[in-house]
Amino acid sequence: MTPADADAASDLILRDPRSRRRLEDARFLRGEGGYLEDLPAEGALQAVFLRSPHAHARLGAIDAAAALRLPGVVAVITGAELLAAGVQPLPCAMSPEIVTGLVVPPRHALAVDRVRHVGEPVALVLADTLSVARDAAELVAVEYDPLPAVTDTAAALAPGAPLLFPEIPGNCAFHFRRGAPEPVAAAFAAAAHQASLTLVNNRVTAAPLENRGVLAWHDTATDRLRLVVSGQDVHGLRRDLAHCLGLPPARIQVTCPDVGGGFGMKNVLHPEYVALLWAARQLGRPLRWVAQRMEDFAAAAQGRDNVSSARLALDADGKFLALEVEIIGGLGAYVSALGPGAHTTAPMAAMGGVYAIPAVTLSSRGALTNTAPVDAYRGAGKPEANYIIERLIDVAALQLGLDRAELRARNFIDAFPYRSALGIPMDTARFPDNLATALAAADRAGFPARRAASAARGRLRGLGLACFLETSRGAPTEEGAIRILAGGRIGLLTGTQSNGQGLATSFAQIAARRLGLPEDSFTLLQADSDLLPRGGGHGGARSLPLAGTALVLALDVFLDKARALAATLLQAEPASLVFAGARFTSPDGATVALTRIIEEGGAAALDSDAHNPNDQIVFPNGCHLAEVEVDPETGEVFLQSYLAVDDYGTLVNPLLTAGQVQGGLAQGIGQALLEAIRYDPESGQLLSASLNDYCLPRAADLPWLEVRFNEHPTARNPLGVKGAGQAGCIGAPQTVVGAVADALGLAHLDMPLTPERVWRACQGRACQDRLT
Repeated sequence: MTPADADAASDLILRDPRSRRRLEDARFLRGEGGYLEDLPAEGALQAVFLRSPHAHARLGAIDAAAALRLPGVVAVITGAELLAAGVQPLPCAMSPEIVTGLVVPPRHALAVDRVRHVGEPVALVLADTLSVARDAAELVAVEYDPLPAVTDTAAALAPGAPLLFPEIPGNCAFHFRRGAPEPVAAAFAAAAHQASLTLVNNRVTAAPLENRGVLAWHDTATDRLRLVVSGQDVHGLRRDLAHCLGLPPARIQVTCPDVGGGFGMKNVLHPEYVALLWAARQLGRPLRWVAQRMEDFAAAAQGRDNVSSARLALDADGKFLALEVEIIGGLGAYVSALGPGAHTTAPMAAMGGVYAIPAVTLSSRGALTNTAPVDAYRGAGKPEANYIIERLIDVAALQLGLDRAELRARNFIDAFPYRSALGIPMDTARFPDNLATALAAADRAGFPARRAASAARGRLRGLGLACFLETSRGAPTEEGAIRILAGGRIGLLTGTQSNGQGLATSFAQIAARRLGLPEDSFTLLQADSDLLPRGGGHGGARSLPLAGTALVLALDVFLDKARALAATLLQAEPASLVFAGARFTSPDGATVALTRIIEEGGAAALDSDAHNPNDQIVFPNGCHLAEVEVDPETGEVFLQSYLAVDDYGTLVNPLLTAGQVQGGLAQGIGQALLEAIRYDPESGQLLSASLNDYCLPRAADLPWLEVRFNEHPTARNPLGVKGAGQAGCIGAPQTVVGAVADALGLAHLDMPLTPERVWRACQGRACQDRLT
């Protein structure tokens, strides 16, 4: 794609009448954002967590006497205190009924008896100032008896590996199986061809711009606990906090201010939140804690981390017959809230991708290791599933001497509705259109000439091609509400929330089109567990499919109430009124404006609530192409171009959608080329504990990320939308890895494709043949 082509495609998005700049941007650009550290908290104690320096150790005596003598220190709290007070371990959202045989060992807010990963919180220090709290934490003396540790996911399940919990033999927390083995075995026995791979999906960290943080206090007037958190799911956090503290959920209010990114890591309850809220109640003072970057690297939930062995069976014509996948999924030291799902139900839903595969089996074992727990990270299981099938197809094409695009085209799902071999019902898609558009837009026919030009400069050029299938839903069902505010403004409220997606803009667009009012008539109300009885939070690309639908249902209730008021004013039957252009019109031509109805009816008459019971999955999908150049002397990979042709159903705001996709692409490219959480295999120490050691993609690492849309609406929600929040992260890894493998003449390389790894691969015969 030439720069002129990219400019033209981008201009097409900008000129789309549905595209809007974010309404909330002006506030942020003026410095009027309200993030957690911006919030005042008069008289708040400052919190510091003392953390384990060991990957695995018995926990002995904790002596806080010296710390407590330091002026300004108010309290040092330990796990033993919380345990004695009846504070319960953190819950897991998955159950043995969902994940067969799941065992959830106790994960305390502060360590009890044993520590199981570097960075696990051991004690909470509270003081008048942050500097005093830090000094005091260094004075707390802790006795540790170090134990052998295991940090490698596959090695954790090997015989003789150090055990993290005696009640979990072999460190295996579950063994999840789906699919019928007999048809798969028969298909492989009859197959003309087979392709197989063992793939490592590297562990990464979310690294949002804003670290985790909390304000906690006890409201003595109401005897309620209040938590302000940089988070993504206020109702889920309230539920889990209530469980840990043994309180009714109504006794806890959870709110979020502006949030600087989350990517799934902030969806779930972390141990620090439990300890802080308990301490706030005990001490009767507000508490503030903001994690340092190294704390979040060591102790916040991490993502991905699995080893997959997979086989694909094909007939003589290249048609897929069966897929067999065995996963060892890294859980870290504990079974976190959504961690098992990333290796079980989530990849199951997307296993096999966009292809018709008659027989599929999935076997997944959850491995406990002496590392930070794994939980939801952008896509959470769907990137891993798509990576497996797309890399297998590239290997099969290489073995069979078939064109990669042609092999994919032969096997697309082409008849709908379709039910996958693992039972997932799919309603509609146009996979061949995505592929055809992408091949033409990327000028694949001109690739040989570009490869030759690269070779003339001493560079190896490769082309990557891959498709993806997202399964978008997250938590099922959602709430929506309309609230009449002062001055006649209309408040829009759902159980999800914005972490940078632009919901204040897209929800206003939905409401404006429904009501015929200007988009600046609306205010987004969000992230307060007191405002709605329930809510699923942000995650799983669910905001438009589920929360957008709940908003539409609430708008319909609101319009019904407004119609009744209009009928009274116009002295007509409600059913006889026509609503258009923000006015109700009676059969005799009399009209009344919606703004007048709002003014006269007010909140008492027009506040409206709705429940969206829909739990159906929708399926964003697409086809991506990338070109890379590799410097064989240094192993550096230079991403030359990236094109995504994606179907997100009907778009509400193409400009915001493109931005969401580009952000996801940057994260997926980062995983493919740069990012890896690494632990020392002997000591269990975290080696990539800061941005000095953990490489995130920078602007210079990325070309223009071109996004084109193939809109094909779903009928599973009234907006026709499919969700776009995770897709870029799902499609990018296999596309980039395929491009580098193509450049080097290899079947596969494991991520991340660092210069060292690529340079070593360049010393092999296949790459040397390319160079000559």
